[in-house]
Amino acid sequence: MASDWRASRRKRIEAKLIASVGYRAVALLGSTLTWRTEGLEHLDAIAASGRQPIMAFWHGRILPATYFFRRRGIVVITSENFDGEWIAGIIERFGYGTARGSTSRGGLRALLQLTRDLAAGKPAGFTLDGPRGPLQVAQPGAVWLAKTTGHPILPFHLEASAHWTMRSWDRTQIPRPFSTVALAVGAPIGVPADADEAAQERARQELEAALAALQRRASAMLV
Repeated sequence: MASDWRASRRKRIEAKLIASVGYRAVALLGSTLTWRTEGLEHLDAIAASGRQPIMAFWHGRILPATYFFRRRGIVVITSENFDGEWIAGIIERFGYGTARGSTSRGGLRALLQLTRDLAAGKPAGFTLDGPRGPLQVAQPGAVWLAKTTGHPILPFHLEASAHWTMRSWDRTQIPRPFSTVALAVGAPIGVPADADEAAQERARQELEAALAALQRRASAMLV
C-alpha cells in the first residue's frame, strides 16, 4: 500500500528532513537563475477575466517551474507515496497547495479537490505526463478539469541554457547555477462543457501540439 510508509516514524522524519534540505537547495539554486519570459500576458488576461488558469507543463520541468511560479497559491497533485510526501513538503514551502493522489491511486479524489480549489479562486497546476509517463504524452486530467470547471488550460514550457538531465523516465532538467531559463507561455485552451469524447481528445492533442511548439520557442529564446 502507498500509505504503509506512514506507519514508520523513521520514514516520516526522513520525509521531513528531505523536504527541508530540498527546499533550501531549490531556493538557493533558483536565486542564481536569470529569466527570459514570453507570453505572461496570457496569464494576466485569464486573471482579468475572473477565471483561474489550469497551468499545464511536462513533468521534466518541475524544478524551474516550482521556483518561478512560487507564492501564487497554485494547487498541484502530488502522490500519496513516500516520494510524494517529501515533494509536497518542498512545494508547500514555496507557497503551493497540494491535492493528494495520482493516476494510479486517488486520482479522481485529487481532481475533485482541484475543482473545489478552482471554484475557491485558486489556480491549478498539472504535470501532464506525470507521474510515470509516457514521456510528453498528455494524460486527460487537465482537459477533464477544464471541461468540468470552465477554466482554461494555460500551457507553458521552460528550457535552461545550461543544465543537467537526469536519467529518469521524464528526463528531468536541472538548471545549472547562474544559467538562464527561458519560459514560454502559450495561448489559453478552453474546453466546452458539452465537449464529447472526440472533442476532448482533440483538445488533448491540441495541448500536446502547443507544448511542442512552446518547447521549440523556449529553446529559440536562448539563442
